[in-house]
Amino acid sequence: MKVGAVIIARYNSTRLYGKVLKELHGIPAIEHTYNRLLQVLTPEQITIATSDQPTDDPIIEFAKKKVWNVFRGSLDNVAERFLKASRLMKWDYAIRTNGDNIFIDLDCLQKMYTVAQKGTTDFLTNVMDRTYPKGMSIEIVRTDFYANCYAKLIGNPEYEEHVTLALYQNNWGLYEYFYNNKVKELQGIQLALDTSEDFKRIDQLIEILGVSYENYSLEDIKIAYEQLER
Repeated sequence: MKVGAVIIARYNSTRLYGKVLKELHGIPAIEHTYNRLLQVLTPEQITIATSDQPTDDPIIEFAKKKVWNVFRGSLDNVAERFLKASRLMKWDYAIRTNGDNIFIDLDCLQKMYTVAQKGTTDFLTNVMDRTYPKGMSIEIVRTDFYANCYAKLIGNPEYEEHVTLALYQNNWGLYEYFYNNKVKELQGIQLALDTSEDFKRIDQLIEILGVSYENYSLEDIKIAYEQLER
């Protein structure tokens, strides 16, 4: 089974403009996400999916300098953009993540990736009944399955914007859920990059984590977060 990751990104964020290219400890946010995925995947298994609007040209320019795979599609129909990017890469399964998901749990990603390679399920997620912090969402969907689901959600703006929402609200396939966050102290905290306050906190966390930030564990984050809160 061919499994790859689609990093969904746009530059024109209303709450924190240009956040995917804002530097956290000297490295753009989207590169943190990319480097984290590289601990499990190869460069050939990762693509950046942004819009075909001029506002997202900075993302394309940055990605091309890095020699990353890129795809441009609809600004508003993110579900279509995700599906087309997955099909272009000819992946059997696609991991959906965002360019501002700085903290991806590698242990969970590896486990879910291994299950996807078996080809026995349609949708894997660690979001349902969330035990992971916000910003650590991992979702893997079988591409053909998602194509069938997409045909049912066309015309619903909410489903088109939120790529996997329809999968949670409709029992359309064989799902597997991952609730294996054992670091209870991290449940419910905000690690997604949405606001200027998030930016400051995440920048400080990365500094505390140090040079080995790409390989940190949930326990490392817990220790860094506790140190930050003192």
